[in-house]
Formats: sequence, C-alpha cells, structure tokens
Amino acid sequence: MTYYLEFLALIWFSACWGGYTWYSRNRANSRSCLSNTLDLYREDWMRVMLKRENRISDASVVGNLERNGAFFASSCLLILAGIITALGYTSEAMEVFASMPFGVVPSREIWEMRLVVLLVVFVYAFFKFTWSMRMYNFVAVMIGSAPMPDDSKTSPAAREAFARSAGNICNLAGDAFNLGLRSYYYALAVVAWFIHPLAFIAAATLVVFVLYRREFHSDALFALRDGKVFEEAIPARKEADTKTKS
Repeated sequence: MTYYLEFLALIWFSACWGGYTWYSRNRANSRSCLSNTLDLYREDWMRVMLKRENRISDASVVGNLERNGAFFASSCLLILAGIITALGYTSEAMEVFASMPFGVVPSREIWEMRLVVLLVVFVYAFFKFTWSMRMYNFVAVMIGSAPMPDDSKTSPAAREAFARSAGNICNLAGDAFNLGLRSYYYALAVVAWFIHPLAFIAAATLVVFVLYRREFHSDALFALRDGKVFEEAIPARKEADTKTKS
C-alpha cells in the first residue's frame, strides 16, 4: 500500500505540472494574464527602441535579463551537484533524516526515486534558463542590428515587422525563464515528498493554486493592465496575428 501511495503522489505531481502548463498556455489565448500582458509591453518596447538613436539603455536591460537567467542556471548546477552527492551517500542521508522528528524514512528505492525526481526537475529548469539566456542574446544582437531612426531606406512596414520579430523573441525568452522559475516552485513540492506522500500531494496542489493566482489574479497583473489601453480583446488580437501569419 505504501508503494501505491508513493506512485499515486508522483502521478498527481506530474498531472499538476503538465496540466497547469497546458491550461495556462491555452487560457492565455482567451483572457488576460501576466504572460500575454507582458508580451504587449515587450513589443511596445521594441517599437520605442527603434525611435531611439542611443540604445545603450535597451542593451543594458537585455543584459540584466540575461544575467537573471545566468544566476538561476548557476544555482541549478549547484543544486544538481548536491543531489548527485546525496545519491552517492544515500545511507548516510537517510540516517540524518531519520533523526528528525517529522522524518518517516521509506525504503532505499523510494528515497532514491525521490532524489531522482528532484534531479529531473532541476535539469529541466537548467535547460529552460539557459535557453532563455540564449534568446536574450538573440535580442541583444537584434537591437545591435536595428535600423536607425533616420534610415530612410527602411520602410515603416519593415520597422513594424522588425519590432514584432524582436518582440516575439523577447517573449519566447521571457516564457522560457517563467517555465524555469516555475520549476523552483515544483521543486519545493518535491521536498515535501521527503516528509510524506500526502504532504507531496498537498504541496503540488498548493503550488498550482499559487501559480494560478499570480498569473491570472495578482495585483501585478491588474497594475500592468491599467497601464495599457486595449482597443480590442486579446482573443481578437491573437486571431488577427494568426490570420496575418497564414
């Protein structure tokens, strides 16, 4: 029965992670959230950037965003090193955990499975953060190659296409960073697994609730929406973009 509970908790965790990722991506097509609101701000940023002769401030912002990803990617490597070390000293780690008042020590196989799951979470986070870093590097290159305001050879349509392209790359970089950051939340849920499988289930559910509240109902979202004047609903905007691409 204990093994069934362990695997049930793992399945629930996977469903929470994958299910919320799918939900948030699709729900963003029909209602306001942090992701699609920031997408609009990033596109506007690229349009404003094209009107500036001096783009040092834009390059500085991109550099800061890239460094944020580098910080978390480096942290992932340190955490992965710690987890791999714990796998090599499983018996000693289990003895230390057994001395804690809340510690219920499972079998060696279950303990190692928990560590492997935690390892996978941070490997996923590392790839997302490094991909975000690389795409911010793409944005920096695009800023460096952006046409100057007095360049008469570049038409308004070409400038708008450039702004949309640079904005889309910046949006993809932000989305990758967001997915990597979410992995830290889910990693905290996995830590609860070391206490009890039921604690793991509760923590995974709580993480989804927190992410949903922050993405779709946070004060930050309302403040960002107040700073934009929307001429049409987001679904219509998305639909128009789709027709343009097709």
